[in-house]
Amino acid sequence: MTRVLAAGDEFVLPTLFDEALRGEPDVGDLDIAHLTSGWPHEPFGPVGPEGARVEEASGTEDDLVAALDGARVCLTQMAPFTARVFDAVPDLEMVAVSRGGPVNVDLAAADRAGVAVAQAPGRNAAAAAEYAVGMALAALRRIPMADRELRDGTWRGDLYAYDEAGLELDGTTVGLVGYGAIGRIVARVLRAFGATVLVADPYTDEATAGTDGVRLVALDELLRSSSVVSLHARLSDETRGMIGARELDLLPQGAVLVNTARGGLLDYGPLPEALHSGRLGGLALDVYDVEPPPDDWPLHHAPNVVATPHLAGATKQTAHRAASIAAGEVARFLRGEPLRHPANEVARARAEGVAS
Repeated sequence: MTRVLAAGDEFVLPTLFDEALRGEPDVGDLDIAHLTSGWPHEPFGPVGPEGARVEEASGTEDDLVAALDGARVCLTQMAPFTARVFDAVPDLEMVAVSRGGPVNVDLAAADRAGVAVAQAPGRNAAAAAEYAVGMALAALRRIPMADRELRDGTWRGDLYAYDEAGLELDGTTVGLVGYGAIGRIVARVLRAFGATVLVADPYTDEATAGTDGVRLVALDELLRSSSVVSLHARLSDETRGMIGARELDLLPQGAVLVNTARGGLLDYGPLPEALHSGRLGGLALDVYDVEPPPDDWPLHHAPNVVATPHLAGATKQTAHRAASIAAGEVARFLRGEPLRHPANEVARARAEGVAS
């Protein structure tokens, strides 16, 4: 009997992990315990002491340690796997994290403890891609503003005037900064609308871009040429603040900027002035440098801002897909097979050893 902890939350429910794992073949007898953290009703954040904490986690170290008693495997999305947790649970052998990047896990501590960590890339790619296109349309056509003002009693017929009218995606050049799983779906949808798609991504090659019907260009060329720019890069030291005042000045007058990726990709300081001056014709945000934005956030009063509370991945399909990918990794671990999505050195070494 293998003891397993399904450490879910109010999005990827423990029952989803449980059902997905029990549906996998040849995993043996399972004793699956459940733990539920408060996210998203309670915000995620850093957990653990300064210098030994993990990010974007939900729940407490103490609750996780208690729930892991005797567990060999854990499936989770947000549980805080700090060094302290790994030190306290010697029976643990594997953690499957149902998100694209396991920022809630101290991977170095997992390596020291000999625990394999897997992740779930692409779990929300379709949801995030659809949302990005929807946000672009909302900003281009001022849909939220028109809706809000109509319900407040104002008929904005003036938005039909030429100087106020929006743009279509059909025939418009759209630039995608970052071209991973999400960016590729966005490009496919945009091309179906009739848009011309430019891509800036140092990890994409000309052959891939050509096959997809997009054009690979340098970032500055993309910014100068695109009426809509949508960010899809991962946040790293290299990409943090990659769109700032200099980059905004390269955009065509009235361009629309969309960020559904990570708040840290943007320098938020110059955005209010860019909107008030018309340099930016619209801004669509689902992620922020500070979440939630403070009450005195300057963009609360800037024109044509579409702002939502980090919802791009919030679909039922994403929750089921996340649980399924994590369960598949656990099943491969229990069957002694290579992991498909290893996240740390122990997992990679195990996968290479099993494969050989």
